[in-house]
Amino acid sequence: MDYRFLKIENPEQGICIMNISQPQSLNSLSRPVLEEIGHFVDNLPEGTAVLVVRGDGPKSFVAGADISQMAGFGAAEGLEFGRLGAGVFRRIEELPIPVIAAVNGYALGGGCELAMACDIRIASAKAKFGQPEVKLGIIPGFSGTYRLPKLVGQGYAKEMIYSGRTIDAAEALRIGLVNHVLPPEELMDYVMALARDIVANAPIAVRKAKACINSCYDMDEAEALAAENRAFSECFATEDQKTGMKAFLSKEKAVFKNR
Repeated sequence: MDYRFLKIENPEQGICIMNISQPQSLNSLSRPVLEEIGHFVDNLPEGTAVLVVRGDGPKSFVAGADISQMAGFGAAEGLEFGRLGAGVFRRIEELPIPVIAAVNGYALGGGCELAMACDIRIASAKAKFGQPEVKLGIIPGFSGTYRLPKLVGQGYAKEMIYSGRTIDAAEALRIGLVNHVLPPEELMDYVMALARDIVANAPIAVRKAKACINSCYDMDEAEALAAENRAFSECFATEDQKTGMKAFLSKEKAVFKNR
């Protein structure tokens, strides 16, 4: 499919970059943009082991949802739009492969929520984060009230959401919203190096690790450990496990075949 609002790159084997490209509105999330993201996420190129999400242009990751579209909504339209955005972001979170957000600029409202749906967030020093929805008479509608407290704790989440304040990348790093902050010119080099490290590992093991982390987070300890034990044991039925351990013992580099 040809996308109007997405630019897709496959720079290296196993790595796919989804650029959200609507620079005239700082990559805002209109309904068509969300629909394209959803379609792409449901139809990733074969062999993709890591997905990188970034915003096109130097200023913005995603500056938020499309306010011009939302201004005339009633409650029914708001419910439908919220379900669309939250559903797309849930599908990103539930992808079996790791997803890295390369936050190169503004990540506000829906943009912050999109970044939070990714597994790992790497930010440019120029990045800005915020959930300013209350300034518009609404609340975060694409799962921000759910994911932000999980990432930074209720105190910081409530401060950000209630005040609508924007925070810089250094503050985002301090409260745990992002993993690393890089100079703008080094952002994609770091993201690509991280993606390569992930691609070099046993794909089945990486996918099982993600599944465990996501599913076990809300379980009690006994359920979580049982789920982890099952996934751990299933790894021993793979060829990759035999390859990895044999290579380790012989001090060679493992070449995994995803089986």
